[in-house]
Amino acid sequence: MSCFSCMSPRPKNVREYDEDMVPRSNSSAVHARGESSDSGSGNGRKEGSSKGKSRESNNQNSDVARSFTFKELATATQNFKETNLIGEGGFGCVYKGRLDSGLIVAIKQLNLEGLQGNQEFIVEVLMLSLLHHKNLVNLIGYCTHGDQRLLVYEFMPMGSLENHLFDLEPGTEPLSWRTRLKIAAGAAHGLEYLHKANPPVIYRDLKSSNILLDNEFNPKLSDFGLAKLGPVGDNTHVSTRVMGSYGYCAPEYAMTGKLTLKSDIYSMGVVLLELITGRKAYDTSKKPGEQNLVVWSSPFLKDRRKYVHMVDPSLHGQFSARCLHHAVAITAMCLQEQANFRPMISDIVTALDYLVAQAQSSGPHRGGSHTGKKTSPSEEEFNGNTRKRSFENISVTF
Repeated sequence: MSCFSCMSPRPKNVREYDEDMVPRSNSSAVHARGESSDSGSGNGRKEGSSKGKSRESNNQNSDVARSFTFKELATATQNFKETNLIGEGGFGCVYKGRLDSGLIVAIKQLNLEGLQGNQEFIVEVLMLSLLHHKNLVNLIGYCTHGDQRLLVYEFMPMGSLENHLFDLEPGTEPLSWRTRLKIAAGAAHGLEYLHKANPPVIYRDLKSSNILLDNEFNPKLSDFGLAKLGPVGDNTHVSTRVMGSYGYCAPEYAMTGKLTLKSDIYSMGVVLLELITGRKAYDTSKKPGEQNLVVWSSPFLKDRRKYVHMVDPSLHGQFSARCLHHAVAITAMCLQEQANFRPMISDIVTALDYLVAQAQSSGPHRGGSHTGKKTSPSEEEFNGNTRKRSFENISVTF
């Protein structure tokens, strides 16, 4: 079995770009270069409008986000019409829009007094201009007009993972076990790409609302405003102010501000827990003691006989018990309190790819019975590829 997905060309060196190093002045935003991207698969490139091509004809680098005028984006969204609003939060609002080229996009209009300010805006443009992978959302362009800051992404028609896990409308079919594993594996591939960049990139904001889905439920990581360059050389960590979302933050990072690649691994474990249980990382509607998902799940993770009792009831038992045991064990390893006990992202990718192969069946992705009958690779291949790491007989400390 191949341990890794097909990778896009080698990531460019991002050593010179970090949120502590980029200009702070509004007038120092990144200069636009390149053409807009095709939103279909995230792999192709598509020409922008004739106006955009004219402005950027001096630069042939199609990997870098292009600049839009505020008028172009206002036209694309029908003057930010409320009916085109598809999301909002502390960062601002997201609108669905249509560019002059006919390309459907998602346009995020930032609230600079909110959670994502000018600093994070610059970081996101830099990161997504330099890093390209099929499991990272594609940044098509941006706009800096006066105090306006807007980001233009490929449109992800199925929204975010959280839309398909929590508070489902009556009659909505829940994600199947197979689809949940597929999403987990794809997100892990995206995180692996970031961690293997030169220097490594710490995502710092991995959560279900930042995992976007296409029509086939292929996941893409989004929102890179909090991304941070990881430690290099003899450095073991990066010290920074604590950012991120409550319930997903690694304990050592929350307490000390010391950030490592293993901080992302903890967040990955929380997302895996959400996929397995169908519960939110932090849910104030639950009674005390059950609001924090990691705390609630702790007794279940310590006893293999209880694994089945933590599974999302909406799955109605449509999963392989053996596959579940592996998935929960991987999750528990990611959630180890001691960061150095957590696995490397490459091990997680290998393990999740194996589980996806196990869950293959003739039924549809989203519903139906998935028996998890054994397919390739063999048990021996799995054990070998994960460097003999035992996922069934681990000791979990909380």
